Amino acid sequence: MSEAKRALLRRLFNAAVAAAAPERCMPACLPAPPKGRTIVVGAGKGAAAMARAVEDHWRGPLEGLVVTRYGHGVPTSRIEVVEAAHPVPDAAGCAAAQRVLDSVRGLSDDDLVLCLISGGGSALLALPIEGVTLDDKRAVTGALLRSGATIHEINAVRKHLSAIKGGRLAAAAYPARVMTVVISDVPGDDLSVIASGPTVPDPSTFADARAVLAKYRITPPPSVAQHLMAAREESPKPGDPRLARAEARLAATPAGALKAAAAAARDAGYEPVILGDAIEGEARLVAADQAARALKVAPGTALISGGETTVTVKGKGRGGRNAEFALGLALALNGRAGIHAIACDTDGIDGTEDNAGALVTPDTLKRAAGLGLDAAANLAENDAYGFFAALGDLVVTGPTRTNVNDFRAILIDAD
Repeated sequence: MSEAKRALLRRLFNAAVAAAAPERCMPACLPAPPKGRTIVVGAGKGAAAMARAVEDHWRGPLEGLVVTRYGHGVPTSRIEVVEAAHPVPDAAGCAAAQRVLDSVRGLSDDDLVLCLISGGGSALLALPIEGVTLDDKRAVTGALLRSGATIHEINAVRKHLSAIKGGRLAAAAYPARVMTVVISDVPGDDLSVIASGPTVPDPSTFADARAVLAKYRITPPPSVAQHLMAAREESPKPGDPRLARAEARLAATPAGALKAAAAAARDAGYEPVILGDAIEGEARLVAADQAARALKVAPGTALISGGETTVTVKGKGRGGRNAEFALGLALALNGRAGIHAIACDTDGIDGTEDNAGALVTPDTLKRAAGLGLDAAANLAENDAYGFFAALGDLVVTGPTRTNVNDFRAILIDAD
């Protein structure tokens, strides 16, 4: 029975990912070709697949450049694909971001900038503001990722250390029309947060960025501290005339992915309950809450949820937020019979590891004990990866080339 449940959980995850596949969700969002040139730019884990979808469905000439994570590229013929580092930016991403910015300058109002954005674009489109080095920005990004800060907080800082994010790309393209097609990986689908909103107005401020660093007690490099304190050249705000010809369309969202998984669960005979597509919080605490819910619902229920949890790293182990959720869930369920679960990142990469996430079965803790593993100790050490690797319960998909954030499903059957 357990193997059948594992297979079903993988099918639910696959349904969620398929709903956000660029070749499926992009065509309906493409605008009509302009009178002038069409420049395609973009960034994110799905950017290369999005670029190929544009090539497959576009009538007319195309040129441009998109940036994606190492290993996430696909063959394209007219749009160049550059690979760079994620989640901490590198020189390749910095150089590509400069080329993207340069490519949209000097355009006319007959031209179109088609911007393709998906999750991961913040790190991949890294172009530090003058006076801040890439190493300094890497240091701040790394500290924020370890702090447990939300993606909204992290990107408020990133936007104020960038020459291209927070609406600056669209401002540089003016007076050309800018159409941004987005695959959302952010709770609430806030366009100003997805990839740090390079083509949309930025409501956050320098004061917000300083407050985030203070909240998490992060002492930034001197150049970063000085830039944030000087607060010169705020990012374009709502109503900025340079963004008057910029618009955006959501091609895929976490909610859409969860609905697809819910339909698959219903087809398998379960009653799906979607707990939310924008769940945030510490991964192990969210796991404890969902375990409590699972213990109260009727057999035949599938609890489905998305969002973006966080991990405050205190140990020295390996593992992303989805594996940590899975380990926290296993501990909270304490071997309860009849409950199986999956937690995965829809991009196929859980944090910085090679797995998408992990599976939980009723005998997870029993099998672990048989191998001499202490689940609580692994959790304390933030070593969920090592725990599930030993059990053979990591979910490894490779890059999916899309990203609608975390996916979690818990199947509740009779004991």
